[in-house]
Amino acid sequence: MTAAPTAVSPDSSDRLSRAIERLELAVPLPSEHLAQDEEWVVARVGREWRRIRLHDYGDVFAVPGLYEKWIYRVLRCASPARIRDLMQQALRKSGRSAGSLTVLDLGAGNGCVAEALRAIGIRRFVGVDICPEAATAAERDRPGLYQAYVVTDLTDPDADAMQRLTSVRCNALTCVAALGFSDIPPAVFSTAFNLVEDGGLIAFTIKTDFLDEADQTGFSVLIRRLLTEKRLSVQCQERYVHRRTIDGRLLEYEAFVGTKHGGIPGAWLTS
Repeated sequence: MTAAPTAVSPDSSDRLSRAIERLELAVPLPSEHLAQDEEWVVARVGREWRRIRLHDYGDVFAVPGLYEKWIYRVLRCASPARIRDLMQQALRKSGRSAGSLTVLDLGAGNGCVAEALRAIGIRRFVGVDICPEAATAAERDRPGLYQAYVVTDLTDPDADAMQRLTSVRCNALTCVAALGFSDIPPAVFSTAFNLVEDGGLIAFTIKTDFLDEADQTGFSVLIRRLLTEKRLSVQCQERYVHRRTIDGRLLEYEAFVGTKHGGIPGAWLTS
């Protein structure tokens, strides 16, 4: 039996806010055009300046406040707020209560998405991430937010990880701004999708490039098949600006919130 979730401590929120304010950053010149997964920043950590690549998540999460200051304040990321609003719309349409959900938060990081969803009344979250530093950061920055936080590679999860994940009956899945790069491939998303009860809510965002028919990640085919074979019925869908890049480009993403009607067969990932 899982423990009841506890409120996030005001002291921890204050500590995170102070860390964000104190942190000094230096960003590349706008003229330096970087691919989305090659973006970097220089942060003052203690007495030294360290260059950290955005997709080196272990290094990012090891520095309190770095993710929030870099992604939300400098690059103006809107994805957690957007998925929060769409989840709220979907709950109203379906007549469900936010308090009835137990959310599997895939690519949970240090809890920014779960924190946004908590603001609309969702109280139970199970975090999953491949990065141990993410779990440490979530407990450091937002203690009590997750009922459980499982660190595992869902392409090859160990028995203990799967037992922990299946012991909690999740009826919702969130995966925000993590699909399509090397972070979360289709096989990982499929495993998480299949852990959610039929009839549960599925909420995810993905870069619009990865929905194009020329996409090589596999997500374009997977998402189209989910929809055409009615394994997922979409309640809310919206194209939006995820964030900007240092050189001022706007990154367009698509957000989906829908209802699950069946699992993803393993054959879909090999056909």
